[in-house]
Amino acid sequence: MYLNRPFWSDAVKEKAKAEQQSPVAELVKSLDKQRLYREVTLALRTGLREARAEFSFLRIRGLRSILKFLRSVAQSDDTINLFCHSQSIPALQVVPVLFQHSLKEAEDQSVTNLNHIFSVEPMKISSPTTDAEVAIALRVLEGCCLLHSESTILAHKHKAIMALMNILSTRGVLEQGACLDALVAIMLDSSSNQMDFEECNGIEEVALLIKDTQVEENLRLKCGEFLLLLIGHVNGRETPPMMTIHDDIRQYLGEKSASLIWAASQFGSTLDPEQRLTALQIQARRVLESINLY
Repeated sequence: MYLNRPFWSDAVKEKAKAEQQSPVAELVKSLDKQRLYREVTLALRTGLREARAEFSFLRIRGLRSILKFLRSVAQSDDTINLFCHSQSIPALQVVPVLFQHSLKEAEDQSVTNLNHIFSVEPMKISSPTTDAEVAIALRVLEGCCLLHSESTILAHKHKAIMALMNILSTRGVLEQGACLDALVAIMLDSSSNQMDFEECNGIEEVALLIKDTQVEENLRLKCGEFLLLLIGHVNGRETPPMMTIHDDIRQYLGEKSASLIWAASQFGSTLDPEQRLTALQIQARRVLESINLY
């Protein structure tokens, strides 16, 4: 659901500009804020209701709605602030719903369904998550954490790193690629998630993928991008909890690849977003080539 502009705003705003800080301008500002708040809460309530549904196709529809909403929110500081405020309200929090439904481990779902079968309560069995559902849920998780830093705290409470590492090692290419992007987002400025990543031997899991020539090249390149972002942005300083990350990369990928990753990760500080993305892709290919040679 996209946030729409009110039909009355342009005409009234033009008049308000002429009158500068008149009562009309204050009224327009207040109406805009109320409208945006209503649209934010409506979009979240609608998307979350379907994201909690029993059937995967309904959850997918809800997740797609939330993802479109997040993309719309990212276009304005005002809407970002409203979204961040909304995430302080338990009924509107997105991250817990993701881990209670779409990103819930298959074994947990089976146990839950079995418990319902033998309980005296009305049976409510959820259909298994599909590949598409997991991939979209990961994109929603990434967006929430990038727009609202405290979503990383909610993710940690739901053992996000363990869930994502399980997806990375067991799911298909579509989910694995989305998983790598989500991992960067939830570890950014989050020492607790970074510690969980180390405890799960995250670098080893990524190294196994990037070294496996049977894995699709696009996914191996995505692993290269992940390592570059991990070194250059997530782990920008040589301080705990990720101070051993260089040693881990050196151990699993070799000295040459580790040195290249460290040097290449320093790119892009003065480039615009599009140029940074291009530079990241170029450097990731060089990393992959060095690993193939190694």
